[in-house]
Amino acid sequence: MYSVRVVIHIDFDYFFAQVEERENPRIKGKPVVVCVYSGRSEDSGVVSTANYEAREHGVNSGIPIAFAKRKLKSVHAVFLPVNHTLYDIVSERIMGIIRKYSDKFEQAGVDEAYIEVIGRSGESFEKARELAEKLKEEIFTKERITCSIGIGPNKLVAKIAAGRQKPNGLTTVTPEAAEKFLSPLPVRELIGVGRKTERVLHSIGIKTIGDLASYGKDKLTGVFGSSLGLYLHNSAIGVDKSPVEERRKSESVSRISTLKEDTRDIDEIGKVVESLAEEVHRNVVEEQGLMFKSVSLMAVMDDLSIASRSQTFRNPTGSVEAVKKTVKVLLRQFLDQEPDHLVRRVGVKISNLIEVSGQRMLPEFA
Repeated sequence: MYSVRVVIHIDFDYFFAQVEERENPRIKGKPVVVCVYSGRSEDSGVVSTANYEAREHGVNSGIPIAFAKRKLKSVHAVFLPVNHTLYDIVSERIMGIIRKYSDKFEQAGVDEAYIEVIGRSGESFEKARELAEKLKEEIFTKERITCSIGIGPNKLVAKIAAGRQKPNGLTTVTPEAAEKFLSPLPVRELIGVGRKTERVLHSIGIKTIGDLASYGKDKLTGVFGSSLGLYLHNSAIGVDKSPVEERRKSESVSRISTLKEDTRDIDEIGKVVESLAEEVHRNVVEEQGLMFKSVSLMAVMDDLSIASRSQTFRNPTGSVEAVKKTVKVLLRQFLDQEPDHLVRRVGVKISNLIEVSGQRMLPEFA
């Protein structure tokens, strides 16, 4: 029985843009920006991924394409549309390489994975580092893709470590060094700490993970509640018991579409959300054989703000009519509550997915 966990987090560097550089070596060294174009105009849409040359000019994921072009107007930059089919193929091949090095494997996204290597390393972080070096070398030799790797006593520390020396880095954090490693980092580095939580932490004088570790568990649960407060306390001292395990089913499925024009016309938007509802239902129920309990409506407004509404049923269901009925109700509520903006993009998500286990689908009892 092993007493120490050894977890490796693998993060492919600027993955989409790096794949494009690999496919077309002539663009390497130039700022490369991979974009999700909405199709409404030449510059409408958002940046998906940018390489480091583009990031030096302030171009990052999520900013509008028009902003990115203004930031790069003085250099010869390359703007490309996303090619998910290509990226998925490359990702699948790299994941196949990573699996060979693992005792346990978990794909966390198209460009990142965790592996546990207690057996292969014999609890030795030095051996784990040798294993990681071989893994990096094989990925680059076979796929010409660099990755940054973090090695730690759990998933949380390993993931943060992977971000310390990007691109093409390798950082090892032993159990004894975990708290010291985390201490000087800003609290935003912790997984799950977003802008809202960060603002609250700053308001009570907590700027670094070390500050958080010193604040006290009881005081944190008093501010954030028992669940989040305990999570923040444990994370700050480098404790994370979440397992490395294969995700066999999606946790949620969503689809989003850009409207032909900004509008508040409920009939026009309704046609789009009904089509999206059918698409996500088909993926979850027909393709994955799952049921669900929650339905959400998401919208991007004409000022690029994002809003969402959701409903959770008492019992799981597999009914397509439940999805369509719910998103229409949520759409009407949303338009009534957001009177000052037009809708630019709209999306539908179903979540709280449940395996059917051979039982018949339940009717809708929402």
